[in-house]
Amino acid sequence: MQAANGATKKGVRPRQSAPAIYGALDLGTNNCRLLVARPSRRGFFVIDAFSRIIRLGEGLLGAGRLSESAIERTVDALKICAEKMSRRGVSRSRLIATEACRIAANREEFLERIYRETGLSIEIVNQETEAKLAVSGCASLIDPSSDWALIFDIGGGSSELIWLDLSRFRRPWRGTLSDRIVVQDCMSAWTSLPIGVVNLAERHGGRDVSPESYEAMIADVTAALQPFEETHRFAERTKGAHTHFLGTSGTVTTIAGVHLKLPYYERRRVDGCWLTADDALQVSNDLSAMSYAERVAQPCIGQERADLVLAGCAILEAMFRMWPCERVRVADRGLREGILTTLMAEDGHEGYSRRRRRSRRKGSSGKQRRSSS
Repeated sequence: MQAANGATKKGVRPRQSAPAIYGALDLGTNNCRLLVARPSRRGFFVIDAFSRIIRLGEGLLGAGRLSESAIERTVDALKICAEKMSRRGVSRSRLIATEACRIAANREEFLERIYRETGLSIEIVNQETEAKLAVSGCASLIDPSSDWALIFDIGGGSSELIWLDLSRFRRPWRGTLSDRIVVQDCMSAWTSLPIGVVNLAERHGGRDVSPESYEAMIADVTAALQPFEETHRFAERTKGAHTHFLGTSGTVTTIAGVHLKLPYYERRRVDGCWLTADDALQVSNDLSAMSYAERVAQPCIGQERADLVLAGCAILEAMFRMWPCERVRVADRGLREGILTTLMAEDGHEGYSRRRRRSRRKGSSGKQRRSSS
């Protein structure tokens, strides 16, 4: 606060300007997800969120186009997202679309309609950008003592797999925004499979899944993984090393919820939890033995996911067979968090947090302290 002559009044510190409000939207083949957040001490604080299953890619595999019913569902969801961002005063955002929009013949008309009806300008990102955002989004859950980590995102229309060589990350892990960006440098190799829970279930069936059709799904995924493995030889390179999987998708969060026998889905119980490979595979076996109605009755599955969950289990099981690994960490976070992390790091909000802490220390002591940098 300043006096009329421009001098600062004694004993009153200038008010820190409030940080910007950020928005991140992930428009996937199966889900529409939004996060609204502001910077916090070591990352960000979520002030609003939205998630809805919209099945944008329903029927896309056969038709090559987004259907009118899928478009209507998606536009309705995006209207809610636009209203939330406006009400929360979002000043910086990134809104992305992934596989369904990458391959749809009518994607341009779809994006124009979204802009016309909601005012939202959505960007279709390539597979590499999607992989990097997935890494940044869940990087804080990586075990830095590991030699290798496989981050995977099982989506509706594609699955992203990123092998990290953690020996490249030399400095101590503090979990800061910059750490989460720098860990992208550990990417040894990545791939995007044109296989997700929606198109795999459409190809083999999702409601009534026999042991034979479940194995056929695993075989499809294995065949898609084989060229990647033949090129990079991760089974050989990670043998005997300290390795873990990190899954950032509805498949692994659902498996974790079922394994924990949750009466309803609880993010705080699921996000960051560890499962053994045997735990995950046992859940997959149990679910594959259930009828569709029994899967619907599972509180962490429900009707919206009951016809897709076994396709996700088959994708995960194919990865375990390709690269034997004893444990997997579960992340209820992903592309949206990666977008927020990237935007805030670009804007230097980590420095903002340090300045605020120094300001508090100065105010409490009544005298300036020297900063060691």
